[in-house]
Amino acid sequence: MKKRFGIDIDGTVTSPSAMIPFINKAFGLNITLNDVKQYDLNPVVNVSEQEFAKWWIDNEPIIYAESPIADDAASVLAKWENKFDLCFISARGPHLLNITKKWFLDHKLNFHEIELIGTHDKVEAAKRHKVDLFLEDKHDNAIIIHEECKIPVLLFDTPYNQDPVPEGVIRVFSWKEASLWVENWMKMGLSTEAI
Repeated sequence: MKKRFGIDIDGTVTSPSAMIPFINKAFGLNITLNDVKQYDLNPVVNVSEQEFAKWWIDNEPIIYAESPIADDAASVLAKWENKFDLCFISARGPHLLNITKKWFLDHKLNFHEIELIGTHDKVEAAKRHKVDLFLEDKHDNAIIIHEECKIPVLLFDTPYNQDPVPEGVIRVFSWKEASLWVENWMKMGLSTEAI
């Protein structure tokens, strides 16, 4: 039976810096990804939460439609598409499903499932899809998915997820490194709880 991978989209399949140009243009800034030290972007833009939330709702569809793909994500996912079931599980709202599917098709990425759950709490979706491994960029998500689902989680390294991680959450620095980790994991025949 094929292993099932739960894969986050934003900051994992898409470049973690995807939003930066939009933020710079909208708020007259000149920040880089290295300036983003926490997942919450509000402190970086220095506007009220309400103003930023409104801007985000207004711009979310175009940001998602134009997000660049992360380096090497396409080649690794292409290599995995026939070996594993790929379930993309994202905090995006369900109303963005058509934009999301079009982005996948535009980037020639195949998927077995895409679920937009509208919340960062991905544990229930990970359990429902019975995933054996999760790929994520949000630090607290990675930890709670690992702890609640008893599966390994690959955490894609970014400036905003630098807090320590427990054993079982594996920090990776690229899609190539993620691919190598998966190859070794499969060769060793580890159970999903052995990490």
